[in-house]
Amino acid sequence: MITDKYIVKRRRRDRVRKSIRKLVNGTPERPRMIVVRSNKFLYTQVVDDRNGNVLAAATTLEKDLRAKLKSTKDKEAAKLMGQVIAERLKAKKITRVVFDRGVCMYSGRVKVFADAARESGIQF
Repeated sequence: MITDKYIVKRRRRDRVRKSIRKLVNGTPERPRMIVVRSNKFLYTQVVDDRNGNVLAAATTLEKDLRAKLKSTKDKEAAKLMGQVIAERLKAKKITRVVFDRGVCMYSGRVKVFADAARESGIQF
C-alpha cells in the first residue's frame, strides 16, 4: 500500500512539473529562475534554456551563506538567498527573469524567496 501511495504522489508531481514547464521558458533576455526546496536546503539557478547555460546559482549549502544563518531551511534563509541571487544577477546585468517554482506551491519559503528577489530589483 505504501508504494502505491508513493507512486500516485510521484506521478502527480511529475504531471505538475511538466505542466508548469510547458508555460515557462527562459531566453537570453529573460532567463528562467528555478527554485527547488528540500527538507533541509534551498537551491536556485538562473538558466538560459535556448543555449542551455546556467547564468547564476545560489544555495543555502554555500559556506558564506551558512555562516550568516541559524537554519538553512527557514524563511530567513530564503530571504537571504533571494537577495544573494539578485546581487549575482545584477552583476551580470540581468534584471528580468521568468520564475519557475517547479512543483513547490507558491507559499512559505518559495514566496519569501521571490519577494526578496523582487525587493532587490529583479522583475518577474
